[in-house]
Amino acid sequence: MNKKLILFGTGEIAELADYYFTEDSEYEVVAFTCDEEFRKSDTFRNKPLVSFENIEDQYPSSEFEMHVALSYAKLNQIREQKYYEAKKKGFKLASYVCSKSVFWDDLNIGDNCFILENQTIQPTVKIGNNVMIWSGNHLGHGCEIKDHAYLSSHICISGHTTIGERCFIGVNSCFKDFIKIGDRVFVAMGADVTKDVESDSVVLGSKTTVLEIENEMARKIRKNYFGIE
Repeated sequence: MNKKLILFGTGEIAELADYYFTEDSEYEVVAFTCDEEFRKSDTFRNKPLVSFENIEDQYPSSEFEMHVALSYAKLNQIREQKYYEAKKKGFKLASYVCSKSVFWDDLNIGDNCFILENQTIQPTVKIGNNVMIWSGNHLGHGCEIKDHAYLSSHICISGHTTIGERCFIGVNSCFKDFIKIGDRVFVAMGADVTKDVESDSVVLGSKTTVLEIENEMARKIRKNYFGIE
């Protein structure tokens, strides 16, 4: 018998999560939930859409699991917030790893992860909680992706590299081995990262241009892209 799953969200990510969990997991998506202020209908994708404020009244956490299917908005802050709110309500948070990826039995992965197809995940990789990894990436041996991070597509992370909490890693970026990326770092599309990066920095271009949080351009990029100061 399939496990019963509720998806938090009514956007593009929730639609995709519904498809992937339904087609490629042991879960049956039975309902959606969102904050009452954003609930415009009683259904979403032909399933019940229930207010998150009282979700446990209709779908008790003892019988149903949940997956928070939100994007990288506010540099992953909103997804992190709802992750903790769902856990506070007592829900077990389901992870999804696409069966069309390559990984080893020792893969260490947290809860509420959403990892799509065509990953090459080498041995001894650690992936934290609430991590979203889009399609087609290379995660080298011994690397670590910390909680609430978002990885786009076609990223190459060399061995023993650490990606910090709430980072956003852009498409086609590349990371040297044995480096550490701090928390809440925005790595832009196509960046080549060859050295350690401090928390709250912005990384641009093929020559590892690092703009730290005090830099005016870094603040503008963070505000324009994620809506955060």
